[in-house]
Amino acid sequence: MLQQSDTLQARMEEVKAQVEAALDAAMSELPEGELTDAMRYACLGGKKLRAFLVMESARLHGVTDAAALPVACAVEALHAYSLVHDDLPAMDDDDLRRGLPTVHVQWSEATAILAGDALQSLAFEMLTDEAIGDAGARLRLIAALAHAVGAAGMVYGQMLDIIAEESEIAPDIAGITRMQVAKTGALIAFSAMSGAIIAGAETEGLRIYAAKLGLAFQVHDDILDVTGDEETTGKRVGKDAGAGKATFVSVLGLDAARAREKELIDKAVASLSPYGEEAGNLRDLARFVIDRQS
Repeated sequence: MLQQSDTLQARMEEVKAQVEAALDAAMSELPEGELTDAMRYACLGGKKLRAFLVMESARLHGVTDAAALPVACAVEALHAYSLVHDDLPAMDDDDLRRGLPTVHVQWSEATAILAGDALQSLAFEMLTDEAIGDAGARLRLIAALAHAVGAAGMVYGQMLDIIAEESEIAPDIAGITRMQVAKTGALIAFSAMSGAIIAGAETEGLRIYAAKLGLAFQVHDDILDVTGDEETTGKRVGKDAGAGKATFVSVLGLDAARAREKELIDKAVASLSPYGEEAGNLRDLARFVIDRQS
């Protein structure tokens, strides 16, 4: 099994610690009580992969960690909101996330909805931080994130997922790809391009990288739902098959899905060639995405 390089692992742990500390500090300024407790709980754990993409994208473009950190925190707050709402009974109806009871199980559906709403608002507030750079850079980030997670991006992907579950006709591979490019890929794409957005630089190479990475990430999630175990993944497995949900595995088969994720990662790595050795961590991350067990 391929393991994370020492450099990648150290950098991922560094970013995770930075982001968790900064998010905790931001929430310590909010009113004490159930809402803030639920927000903080929703951000616990995870690999902070999207934050890592923000920080590495920034590094490639000469943007300091101090400038990139508010963006990394914004992405993780936004991602946490999406998970809280995804887990609700009206959506995926999950009771376990990152090895812990989901927010609506730990508190209530109403608290989970409001915690998600507040995390989304917090994400956009963080993008106004002057530490990021000039007003133009912050405005570009706000516009790009809003597009990535709204009715043309992440939320649209979730809607396609709901429609597919309610339809008597299962989506084909093109339909599943379209759904996942929006639902999972759009926020990953924003994260990978954010450093270039701050710097006002070309984003195409990182856009291609993120598109392939995001799709491979979802293919691997579908594989883990079939091959993983609850203790390792930190969430329920076998739910997709049990619900008759169309996934990359159900449509392609397990072997073909594994071949597809490898092809996607090879293309993601190739797209980083203009960045040379400086993109080493991003290359290692791409390979890690399809080797992870959670």
